[in-house]
Amino acid sequence: MVSRSLAAVWHPCTQMKHHETIPLIPLKSGKGIWLYDAQGNRYLDAISSWWTNLFGHTHPSITGAIKTQLDTLEHAMLAGCTHEPVIELSERLGQKTNGQLGHAFYASDGASAVEIALKMSFHYWRNVGKSSKTEFVALENSYHGETLGALSVTDVALFKDTYQSLLKVSHLTLAPDNRHATEQLTEIDIAINAAKNLEEILEIHHDTIAAVILEPLVQCATGMVMHHPEYLKLVRQLCDQYHVHLIADEIAVGCGRTGTFFACEQAGIWPDLLTLSKGISGGYLPLSVCLSSDQIYQSFYHDTFSRGFLHSHSFTGNPLACAAANATLDLFDQLNTLENNKLLGAHLDQAFAWVNADSRFSHLRRCGMILAFDYMNSPPTFSRDIFTHGLEQEILIRPIGNTVYIMPPYVISMDEIDFLSSAIRKCV
Repeated sequence: MVSRSLAAVWHPCTQMKHHETIPLIPLKSGKGIWLYDAQGNRYLDAISSWWTNLFGHTHPSITGAIKTQLDTLEHAMLAGCTHEPVIELSERLGQKTNGQLGHAFYASDGASAVEIALKMSFHYWRNVGKSSKTEFVALENSYHGETLGALSVTDVALFKDTYQSLLKVSHLTLAPDNRHATEQLTEIDIAINAAKNLEEILEIHHDTIAAVILEPLVQCATGMVMHHPEYLKLVRQLCDQYHVHLIADEIAVGCGRTGTFFACEQAGIWPDLLTLSKGISGGYLPLSVCLSSDQIYQSFYHDTFSRGFLHSHSFTGNPLACAAANATLDLFDQLNTLENNKLLGAHLDQAFAWVNADSRFSHLRRCGMILAFDYMNSPPTFSRDIFTHGLEQEILIRPIGNTVYIMPPYVISMDEIDFLSSAIRKCV
């Protein structure tokens, strides 16, 4: 099975040559927080299969909803047609924003949702007669996806060095990073300093800037960099002051991952555009969505076709994926997920307290159901080495550089958290 895969499948975000010495995991099944390979070995899915799987693998409620929908309508184009699952999902997501973001535009993956948000902002300003506003501001060390528009607001050297000539140049602003906090410099001080840097950019360039895009509370793919909610409040104020949009990329941090359903809720603000993917379907089927304010939506509502939003995907609003998403939202209510996650988060703190006692590690941090720490002076092969050792300890982890992180499904138990902590301790 593995040799056939190496010959035929080109794997994502992977140097294929490394698999000459690091075997692929030939997965066969999954149940709850566990994945099982063809030989019957099990692995605790500590990263929710790239942050997507919220309620465990093969959850009966979600699989049942997909099976039921499959007998009714598997797919139909959303241009000129509609169906009950997409209407229900759109209304429920709008309600979760208290009606602030009541219009849902669908795609299949996170990067596509970011592309939609960028294009919506750009096209909005064109529709309202401010066509000079074509630029974007992103945070340093940001990551928003790997399509060309999303890469233009991504600050990862590996990608930028390779694809820079294909990309539109964006402004970069200082990222707030709580790891820089000291007794003299608080997390709020860090937020204020970063916001001042953004204001300097907006003060000069606001006539040409369409939007600021950021991941609220946690910059995930560049090392689980966490910031104080005060930063979001300040950015919202600046965007209002200088008349630019705020795009909240909640693809990784939304759907309860940071402790509230939307990360923005912890700052008491709403963006103009918000993107979701990954966990929105429980991790079962590809689905993403860009939620829009009514002001943006109304700028496209016109008799002229060119004033409409010129974007489409063949599988936009797929009924099976929407059915999975509705079943996922049901589980949030049925399992009292957000409250239960508070208990799980507190237990994560207890289980990983050993990190603070080891001088090799620094900056143990947690935001909701995301926990991370940094391994100081780690070798270049650290990430691959820990991944390999993790498999020996029956866990699936994938460090980012020297940052070890876990982002487990919400159905993990206290005992399984203890098992995971012990396994990671053995790995490092």
